[in-house]
This record gives sequence, structure tokens and C-alpha cells, in this order.
Amino acid sequence: MTDHVTIIAEAGVNHNGQMDLALALIDAAAAAGADLVKFQTFRADHLAKKSAPKAAYQDRQIGEATSQHAMLKALELPYDWHAPLQAHAQSRGIGFISTAFDHESLRFLMGLDLPLFKIPSGELTNGPLLWQFARSGKPLVLSTGMATLAEVEEALAVVAHAFVHDSEPKSRSEVWQASTLPQAKAALRDRVTLLHCTSQYPTQMAEVNLRSMSTLAAAFGLPVGYSDHTDGIHVPTAAVALGARVIEKHLTTDRSLPGPDHAASLEPDEFAAMVHAIRQISTAMGPGGKGPQPSEWNTREAARQRLVAARDLTAGTVLARADLTTARAAFGVPAMELWDWVGRICPRDTAEGDGLLP
Repeated sequence: MTDHVTIIAEAGVNHNGQMDLALALIDAAAAAGADLVKFQTFRADHLAKKSAPKAAYQDRQIGEATSQHAMLKALELPYDWHAPLQAHAQSRGIGFISTAFDHESLRFLMGLDLPLFKIPSGELTNGPLLWQFARSGKPLVLSTGMATLAEVEEALAVVAHAFVHDSEPKSRSEVWQASTLPQAKAALRDRVTLLHCTSQYPTQMAEVNLRSMSTLAAAFGLPVGYSDHTDGIHVPTAAVALGARVIEKHLTTDRSLPGPDHAASLEPDEFAAMVHAIRQISTAMGPGGKGPQPSEWNTREAARQRLVAARDLTAGTVLARADLTTARAAFGVPAMELWDWVGRICPRDTAEGDGLLP
């Protein structure tokens, strides 16, 4: 596994239906050092009925009078924007991806040769769409906001079925049977990363529950990451220290802009600071194990105490404990050997404070 942490700048719907703003978000993500910039691709008519309610945070951000369907309609990313946005991202040296929320949008995105598919938390229990995501052949990053462990397990079973079958399952029982196949389990390990997430914008610290990331890793044996909706950069940085291989965070050009997600997003300078912190922490994690670092060898020689004479000693003296002490010295055997030297014969004349040598 590479030590590199993949950082996804979630532009999402923060383009507000404006091409210039979408391009600016790509520029900001690239300048900040993100690996990928991600948008959202959906058709409101397929995603939500006009009677569907909004989440409470969406009501707070755009008002209760606007329906979820109307909100989504205004935030659609037109199909004909994708190619120029992808080309612009490529020119800026950053990967372009988008999340599909419906079958038509997923089929469209499959034609763009994206490096991976991110499956949003809301679609974790959408078996048919999950199955189609898995049939894409792409690596999958699966977000688990709002989910129970049992729901994550069944979602992975659906994905596993798609990895080893060409046609949709005829029953949930068939899904579970496929998930036990060795080749399906191997495919999950190779192609799926799970993201811990709290689907609240912004997320309060008391509801982050970052240890859930470790729970997911232990339960399913898959790489894990974190999709963050907290204010600031502390929590995603901490997630990297806990083993996150992927970090996703919303990006905006201006938190005061209208729209459901701007208020819970980082502005460009903040996002760049997060990327820097994550890269620093990722480097600091190191390969594990325990031993002196290259720069420590010189300090080790200067800082470690050695076995030295507590008084002037003559060759042939039977050494007593009172004859021996420890101190930092230019030479001498390690201080740990003091007890082994009690009762030994002093091998040579040694002045007080000099190190003892065999």
C-alpha cells in the first residue's frame, strides 16, 4: 500500500450552476495540492420527487420555501460541462471525478474514463445503483454516512456480487451468497475503500466519532478514509494519523455564497493549509518499527552514558560496585554492562572518570 494519502477536493454543487465558478473551484483545488477535484452529477427529475423533503441543514441554508427537487434542479451540472471541466482539470494537473446519483448519470460518467467512482453516503442502501457502480470496473470509494455496520456489510455484499456476476441478483439471498466467495472478497480488498462520514453540515465535534474509521477497518479488512464536514482542518488531519488513506473535504471559493454546502466548506487558503498539514502528518507517520533515525546516530553517541571509573583504578583490581559509575564519556562499554563488571578484574590502569574498556 502506498503511503500517499489521496485528498479529494469536493467541489460538489458549490458551482451554483455557474461554469466560471466551477472552473475557479478546479483552479483552487489544484493550487491547494489536492489529488482530485470532485463534482456531483445528477438529474433532479430522477433523483428526487417533488414531494421529497429537504434535510434540516438545507432548510437553514436556502430556506424552507424551496423544495428539494427545486434546489437540486438549480444545482445540476450539465452533461456538456463535464468534458471542458475535465480538460481544465487535466491542464492544471489535477484529477477530475464526479459522483453519480442516478443510473442515467452513472452511464454518462462511465464514458468519461474517470480514475475512480465515489459512491455517496445517501446511495449506500440503493442496491441497484451500487451494483451498477461496481460493474463499472473502476476502483470504488464508498462513503458510509448515516449507516449502521449492518448496512455497510450489505452494501459490500452487493458490490461483491457485481464483481463476480454479469447480471443483477435475483434475491438478497443471492447477494449474500456471492459475498462469501473468495474471489469476491479478494476483489473487495483490491478495489474498495470505505470512508467514515457524518452526514451533517457542519458536523459537531461530539458527532464525529472518528474511531468509527478504525471500526470499519477492523470489521471489513478494507482500506479506510474519512469524508469530513466539520469546521476547520483538525479532524481530517487527525484521521490521517489514525490511518486514513483518503480524505474528502468540501471546497468553496467563498463560504458566504448561497447554496446548501458552502457554509460547511473550506475556502482556498484553508484547504491549502489542510493539504499541507496532511502531507506533514503522512510523512511523520513513517514506516513503523522502532530504531534510531539516521540523524539520531550522532546524538546517540553524545547522549548515551558509558561505564566509567568512580576512582583511579589499577590493572588487576577486583572491581567492586563502588568502583564503578556511569557518565557520558568519549569511550567505554555501555552503561548497561555495569552489573556484569562487578567482581571482574580491571584490565588496565584507568583514571577516575575514564571509560572502562574490555
